[in-house]
Amino acid sequence: MSTPYRYLGRRRPAIDGRVKALGAARYAADVQLAGMLHAQPVLSALAHARLRAVRVEAARAVPGVVAVLTAADLPVTAAPPATRQEAVLARGAVTFCGQPVALVVAESAAAAADGAALVEIDYDPLPPAVGVAGGAPSRPAAAGEYRRGDAGAALRASDHVVERTCRTPFVHQGYLEPCAAVAAPDPAGGGVTVHSGCQGQFEVRARLASILELPAAAIRIVPMTVGGGFGGKSGLIDPLAAAAALRLQRPVKLVLDRSTDLAATTPSPAMTIELALGANRRGEFTALRAELTLDNGAFPAGMGSGIAKRLAGCYRLPHLAIRWRDVCTNVHATGAYRAPGAPQTTFAIETAVDALAGELGIDPLEIRKRNVVRAGDPQPDGTPWPAGGQLACLEAVESHPLWRSRHAGGDGGTGIAIAGWIPLVDPCAAACRVDPDGTVAITLGAVDISGVYTSLALVAAEEIGVDPGQVQVRIADSDAAPYGPSAGGSNIACSAADAVRSAAEQARRQLLALAADHFEAAVEDLEIADGAVRVAGVPDRTISIGALAHAAQNADRSRPHRQGPIQASGRAAGRGGAAVFVAHVVRVAVDRETGRVRPTDYLSVQDVGFAMNPLLVEGQIHGGAAQGLGIGLHEALRHDAAGQLLTGTLMDYGMPRASSVPPVTARLLQTPSHGPYGARGVGEPPIVAGAAAAANAVRAATGAQPTSLPLDPETVWRAVNRAGISSGSGATRPTG
Repeated sequence: MSTPYRYLGRRRPAIDGRVKALGAARYAADVQLAGMLHAQPVLSALAHARLRAVRVEAARAVPGVVAVLTAADLPVTAAPPATRQEAVLARGAVTFCGQPVALVVAESAAAAADGAALVEIDYDPLPPAVGVAGGAPSRPAAAGEYRRGDAGAALRASDHVVERTCRTPFVHQGYLEPCAAVAAPDPAGGGVTVHSGCQGQFEVRARLASILELPAAAIRIVPMTVGGGFGGKSGLIDPLAAAAALRLQRPVKLVLDRSTDLAATTPSPAMTIELALGANRRGEFTALRAELTLDNGAFPAGMGSGIAKRLAGCYRLPHLAIRWRDVCTNVHATGAYRAPGAPQTTFAIETAVDALAGELGIDPLEIRKRNVVRAGDPQPDGTPWPAGGQLACLEAVESHPLWRSRHAGGDGGTGIAIAGWIPLVDPCAAACRVDPDGTVAITLGAVDISGVYTSLALVAAEEIGVDPGQVQVRIADSDAAPYGPSAGGSNIACSAADAVRSAAEQARRQLLALAADHFEAAVEDLEIADGAVRVAGVPDRTISIGALAHAAQNADRSRPHRQGPIQASGRAAGRGGAAVFVAHVVRVAVDRETGRVRPTDYLSVQDVGFAMNPLLVEGQIHGGAAQGLGIGLHEALRHDAAGQLLTGTLMDYGMPRASSVPPVTARLLQTPSHGPYGARGVGEPPIVAGAAAAANAVRAATGAQPTSLPLDPETVWRAVNRAGISSGSGATRPTG
């Protein structure tokens, strides 16, 4: 792709790729501190019960065990917890199987594990509420509604109406690195330092200040390399590690094993979605009526309104009525997972769109072109859709060989799904320093979980006029870093790019002012290129930016106009995110005898505005496609009627493997936006449409109408057989 810039828009490998490939990156679990203790949580064996007693004597007798802590032992707020993060240890009762009840702290990880196995908990069992249809929610539900026009009357007047009930399960974020934190007390100041693999150090610091009832200045967060987050690394275990360190006045390391991570963290909510979508005979949508129930698990997740808003997809709907309710049940608490709720709601609306296209005899892509939103069309909450490449994405699919060959023979099918997303753009700050060796050092407080620092290095290089190899992008801890938002919501690339650009522009002005004094020339006659300042049109009058920085730091006192070191700060206030549109096409092969679905090809078209680093943008899209297929075909956290987790290991919890992910083609459209350099957020949208496209591909291959995820072999086999019976073609086996 052509680019008007020297460095931006060009493919460049991740600056931390070599460090990670060599195993030299430092994660929270790698931190070793003098006198450090190791912690092991003891999890509840019941989903709902009063705590009668926690018997710790046997655990305390294990050699190496230093303490067995319960909620009463920790220096945390006594206020009832409103979130999973605030429920540091259970107090008085447990509300899900896997909830931490006690913490065994020992001189070694092995001793902590041995001690945890000997902790005995006496329960007074209470009836659990498991599943939104299986009983009353354990806590009052939040609810809300989006309404426009008269959806009921419009549906009754529609020529065609598709009604369906879709169900989607809890899904874990599936990061490679389980949650980990190391906390060390500050004996002099009474505070605590936490080495954390979190997605946002300032967010975690604020949360810890509230839970520990300390001023934020007493808490220092040292962000470590993050081994995958996707919304799940929001400081979940940091309060427990910090409270234990403060209580014992020794450093404490808490690293969850995989089973504990699956049982005790915050996956995406399970959902039940009932909807009716109407259209006239021309294929124009008339109305959407929907009811969405989110199972938040043990604590409110607060995502209902945003997820319900996404249920309308990116379609023009003159009439709509979307009701949502959050319920709390006795399973693990839930939280954000990359594009929270969007893969699930997209599955519901996009499979309904395909079913409606089938009833009307209209091509699935054509019906989407007729109904996709235009700039200014209202979203469910009344705010207008920003401009974007929604039609361009569909047109790119229309001309692509994968879509054009969709009617080829064989046992396969090709499905399409589209989605829109409006990213967050939060306030951010950055610092820029030029060193005497010519290095441009960018310092941030925003965590890099996606390789975005490589793109920010290109921003600094472009603005100052140096090779990207001269730029180092570093993260500082919360005591020293400029403010940075949490990494999530497709946020960091745009918010931090604006801040880095601002800081780099100021550093450039400082360099030019120094060079003007050096050359006794006007600033407007100077230019910076290849790491040096020169007088335009006079090639022998040049000085490196390193030499200027050296002069600034070691100035001759006889010169009256010393400028001082090259040090600049920049900030960005944050502004409304630019809409991102995607169109995904998946081809699958379906074994009708077993129900096994095998993806064979994948096309992802995304309007990225401007790809600051196309290589890493494509990487984001490839990863999102794999995760979308995981949600669509493999992944589900399942519980029995008592709330026990049935998929608590990676042997039981299905994850996509390299062998099950097909070749992914990433097609980048670049419709400029108001973001930095015209860029749009990238990270969230790639996961959104994959599950829906796979489901529509199964429908194209078999005629079956899947209404629940994941599309595992049994689910697909039953759907195929039901479709065979209803069409009169007969089923090879009874449906059961």
